[in-house]
Amino acid sequence: MHIHSLTLEELKSWFVEKGEKPFRATQIFEWIYQSLVSSWDEMTNLNKPLKHLLAETFTLSSLQLVKTEESSDGQTIKFLWQLEDEKLVESVLITAPGRHTVCVSSQVGCPARCAFCASGREGLIRSLTAAEIFEQVYHIHKYLAAKGERVSHVVFMGMGEPLENYDNVLTALKLLCDPLRLHISERKMTVSTVGIIEGIEKLSFEEMKVNLVLSLHAPNQHLRKKIIPFARKYELADILSSMLRYADRTGRDITYEYTLLKGINDKPEHAEELAQLVRGHPCTVNLIPYNPVEGLHLQRPERESIEGFREILESEGIVVTWRYTKGKDIAAACGQLALKTKESALAIVP
Repeated sequence: MHIHSLTLEELKSWFVEKGEKPFRATQIFEWIYQSLVSSWDEMTNLNKPLKHLLAETFTLSSLQLVKTEESSDGQTIKFLWQLEDEKLVESVLITAPGRHTVCVSSQVGCPARCAFCASGREGLIRSLTAAEIFEQVYHIHKYLAAKGERVSHVVFMGMGEPLENYDNVLTALKLLCDPLRLHISERKMTVSTVGIIEGIEKLSFEEMKVNLVLSLHAPNQHLRKKIIPFARKYELADILSSMLRYADRTGRDITYEYTLLKGINDKPEHAEELAQLVRGHPCTVNLIPYNPVEGLHLQRPERESIEGFREILESEGIVVTWRYTKGKDIAAACGQLALKTKESALAIVP
């Protein structure tokens, strides 16, 4: 069993079943989540037979770090993990003044197959468990703790469609905000979706104050279906209605992410149509200049085009942010490092 998948009460019950005192569970939680130990042997107040039993029953980690790549400015670090079945997923640590954000993966591969993304090039392989999602943040938290820092924000914007792995993502969110574990504020966690209406509706009733982001990327259904094949499953108008219900039920503003692709969705008429589409919504539009992916014949718009797009939205009263691309020199766009590593491995197989 993955030790991270158990609640404190479940672990107490396990100790009682083994003839041990339930306070041992509290000791384990303190060692793992406060002292951040990496092995059972480091738990000095446990006897050897108990350590042996724990080692036989539980795993402290289901992820193995394969490699890291750091951007030239030191603000972005990509972590490539190997899972127990040897599949690869990645996480990204993004540093900004006063915050350390971890972007996590929720699936191996992705069913959405967005035209600009490396994650979905092989489709969906499998979903991650709640423990595998949680551990991405936990291990990066340990990395930061060694420098006297900690994870402040978590975004589910890595490999996969989070709401297609709903139960495990929800459990991972609860693990992350658990006061006995990493105790990250719900308001500092963000879930991104291409628009899984059933998942949006369910999440709106969970009584969690997490932020919700829609990967919009187009101002109309026709163009969106070309950029996001998965979008054929849901009408854009229905997705936006669901997003508005989420905002109403949770009291949280929503974000529409819009990746700008040169000559495809970055024209002035697209900006004007987008402004009409989201006017009156309690939202922010986050513009993302395309982060090039090797093997995809797409281009990033020129800066003048991006600024013109933003100016049109702002002139129409839309709140706009512009996410400056980070980690371009380490292929930090979603899925690139895992895909590149897998292709390299295949290339050397005789």
